[in-house]
Amino acid sequence: MAWLEIARTGVTSLRLHPWRSTATVACVLAALGPYLAGIGICGGLAVEARHSIDDGADLYVTGRQFGRSVPVPLEAAEEIAALPGVTDAVPRIVGKMNIGQERHSAVVVGLPADRLQPMAPFLDGRLFSDNKANELVVGSALASRLKLKVGSFIPPFYQNRRGEHVSNVVGIFSFEAPLWQANMLFVSFDTAARLFDQPNRATEVLVYCRAGTQEELARSISRKLHWSEPDGSRLDVRVTGRAELNSLWASAAAHRDGVFHLHWMLAVSVAILAVLVTSAFGSTQRRSEVGILKAIGWRTDEILLRSAVESLLLSLTGASLAVLLNWLWLRGLNGYGIARLFLPSLGVDPQVRVPFRLFPVPIVLGVLLSWIVVTSGSLYATWRTAMTPPGSVLRSSG
Repeated sequence: MAWLEIARTGVTSLRLHPWRSTATVACVLAALGPYLAGIGICGGLAVEARHSIDDGADLYVTGRQFGRSVPVPLEAAEEIAALPGVTDAVPRIVGKMNIGQERHSAVVVGLPADRLQPMAPFLDGRLFSDNKANELVVGSALASRLKLKVGSFIPPFYQNRRGEHVSNVVGIFSFEAPLWQANMLFVSFDTAARLFDQPNRATEVLVYCRAGTQEELARSISRKLHWSEPDGSRLDVRVTGRAELNSLWASAAAHRDGVFHLHWMLAVSVAILAVLVTSAFGSTQRRSEVGILKAIGWRTDEILLRSAVESLLLSLTGASLAVLLNWLWLRGLNGYGIARLFLPSLGVDPQVRVPFRLFPVPIVLGVLLSWIVVTSGSLYATWRTAMTPPGSVLRSSG
């Protein structure tokens, strides 16, 4: 019972020193808030990336020269479609272009309109027509930067030996659409070929096949298909499957997350020093308090228990507020400001719903880290003060 009464004094200490408690909780929020927000966005990006890969093609076929991917002849889609096990082979063009007076970077994607049909619920307007030239479906973030709306016309932003034409915006993705569409221009395959002035070429061929045939089909495509360029050079084939795409994504995500954790560790170090100052070494009031307790007969272990209870309550308070504020930050404010650290192309105020996932494990880890921050900053300082003779502590505090 004596230990319980001592623990209760730690609760009382929080009420007796509200400004000190508030400063400590603020330090926890400053360190834990960005961490949970970053972990939440990382988790959301990972989930959305896996969904995008799983909903995509089974295999991606490109050309290969000098160890890098290059476009393939358009007839490659017909040759691949004729192979056993292939249910569909769709040519696609993907490339970057600058658009608008400020030369905003956009990713142009050319493919048949029916491949975008699952995205129709997120679309304001309509999909482009395969038999009409220069009809555009614009990503939400790009449309916001260019101030486009359905029905807008865009002056020629490309060069073509056969002439340039005005483009018509027939559809714009909504704010709630998946993240990957944000900075894209979706057009028909023929329109994309005209924009890039690359007739009879495809960036890649999307291959859909029967379940269980992906590996065998990938080997068959790599072994059987190759083409000759007009200059007589050989064009080999590169086949990429979902497993390799997942591996590439995981590698890129690990690098990004590592940089984020490095910067966060610096913030934690500063937070620990701040708590150290507010808890004991920089607080004359705290030193006097510990000196008086020692003078009236409190043992060092009792003082440490009192401080540990106080630290635990402060860390739980800070962690709970951090979780609540981060949910409001990511859901209500859509990751304003911090989303740019992970998605630079979206800017400070993203014009697309930023995905996030606050999983239980990161939250529990955040609570543990907040306790470490508070305890590291206060318990050691309290122990140093408690080990000093009471007279010396009171004289230095006075």
